[in-house]
Amino acid sequence: MTKIIIHNFMKRIQLLFLIVTASFATSAQNAKPVLSFEKKIHDFGDIKEADGVASYVFEFINNGAQPLVVHNVRASCGCTTPDWTRQPVMPGGKGTIKVAFDPANRPGNFNKSITVSSNADPATEVLRIVGNVLQRDKTIEDIYPRAMGDIRLKSSHLSFTRVEPGTIKNERMEIINSSSQPATLTFNQVPNHITIKTVPATLKPGEKGVIEASFDASKVNDWGFVVDQLYLVVNGNQLQDGRMSVSATIEEDFSNWTPEKLANAPDIQFSETNYDFGTVKQGEELVHTFKIKNAGKSNLILRKIKASCGCTATQPDKEVVPPGDEANIKVTFNTRGRSGRQNKSITVYSNDPKKSTMLLRISATITN
Repeated sequence: MTKIIIHNFMKRIQLLFLIVTASFATSAQNAKPVLSFEKKIHDFGDIKEADGVASYVFEFINNGAQPLVVHNVRASCGCTTPDWTRQPVMPGGKGTIKVAFDPANRPGNFNKSITVSSNADPATEVLRIVGNVLQRDKTIEDIYPRAMGDIRLKSSHLSFTRVEPGTIKNERMEIINSSSQPATLTFNQVPNHITIKTVPATLKPGEKGVIEASFDASKVNDWGFVVDQLYLVVNGNQLQDGRMSVSATIEEDFSNWTPEKLANAPDIQFSETNYDFGTVKQGEELVHTFKIKNAGKSNLILRKIKASCGCTATQPDKEVVPPGDEANIKVTFNTRGRSGRQNKSITVYSNDPKKSTMLLRISATITN
């Protein structure tokens, strides 16, 4: 009988211990700070781009029993700039998170998130701002952002993108005369493979026109990316800020080749495409040879070898590689005047329809 009484007593003690432990655990959990927001989503509705930055303040309260600390507030993109209460918020206290949205050049609907990290449970909360940006009326400066004197252009760079060898490609660019005087436009330092003019040749005050240009690849003994610099002349005066760049990538178009023609094409293969010289002393001249093999069925033509900078010299030992034959590209890198980790590239242009542009890389760590 005594044993039964003792056994029942011990069970009651264990049960009481479990209840007390659970109570302490619940109390500890309730003791944590609790981050409570009045609302987690704010709709700006329609906002005008011309009105500039729009902001909203999210308010929160600490409903827990311990001080609340907001560690970080991170926006989903750079267009929102959050600010928040940095000091600990006591139980029952309030704090704010201010979110500013910049609508500049962001017309249309937006939906951005703001992630709040704190010592509360849960440790992360997500706020959201939504709305619609009404686009402002574009000014002449917006439409023609590049100014050359009183002449404004869409860009100072005229790109022909890809041009096939032996062909002529045409491009246009819009311009406007923003001055109160007529402007007769010509160009200086124009290479012979580029033809360029403005239409009309003389723009009245406030008149719009176009630059019409053509690129004749048959007059260029080059491959790959080619860029030229020329200058805008207004009423006989070359503008100091009137430099324009004209670029093109000269390469063959293999998209229309038949399967039979592709099967009989050259196939450029490299023994390696990356080489690391390791750690070397400044002033050393480093030399490495990349080996090329033509695994195809017709002659491989090495159109051009171009280094990423003048410190790297390249020279193939042959320009035409028959099927099954090999060629070497010797790369020389002068380390004088350089230090630290160096990475250089060599672009190989060929008539391989699948690998017409290949990139080789050399690297070294240079010490004094």
